[in-house]
Amino acid sequence: MSVEEPNLENGNASEAMAPESHKRNDYLHWDDYFMATSILSAKRSKDPVTQVGACIVDSQNRIVAIGYNGFPRNCSDDEFPWSKAKKGLDDYDPLEDKTMYVVHAEANAILNSNGASLTGTRLYTTLFPCNECTKLIIQSGISQILYLSDKYAEKPKYRASKRMLDAVGVTYKKHQPKQKEIIIDFDNFLLEDPNSSLGLSDLQL
Repeated sequence: MSVEEPNLENGNASEAMAPESHKRNDYLHWDDYFMATSILSAKRSKDPVTQVGACIVDSQNRIVAIGYNGFPRNCSDDEFPWSKAKKGLDDYDPLEDKTMYVVHAEANAILNSNGASLTGTRLYTTLFPCNECTKLIIQSGISQILYLSDKYAEKPKYRASKRMLDAVGVTYKKHQPKQKEIIIDFDNFLLEDPNSSLGLSDLQL
């Protein structure tokens, strides 16, 4: 009786049906992941013009806190102004300017850390921090800032930010995404077979 030699080139049948054993290669890079978290946080902002999000991360790549720009807790989103008061107009009223009331994303993230030590952490923010937020960043011990946009770079308050950061050695750099687009599709996750990635779909139980 002859014994059929196994087909080593194509592998045996059990190997052919086995689930993939290697890791997925299109997973999110850490920096993209944390910046995406900041962008997602910005979606919570009710500011009709500028939505900003921030995320604070420790040395173990754990998210310590997140925040977005908005009014202080219990200050009604429907009673306080969402626009800037224009100087020079007859009805100019500085108390009707949103900048008098809005808490910036970076400040909110620091406050949302619930007193945890932020020494040596990294801050991811969708917009380079202003001078007031920079004071809080320095005082809290954050050691690095990664930002997505610096569109107000020439304004005095942002130039002051860089002056302070440079003076104390807090580093900052513009985030360069490795992945240009991240799509969150709730329906896709609801319809996806949770067993498909494990190769269990065809098992008869």
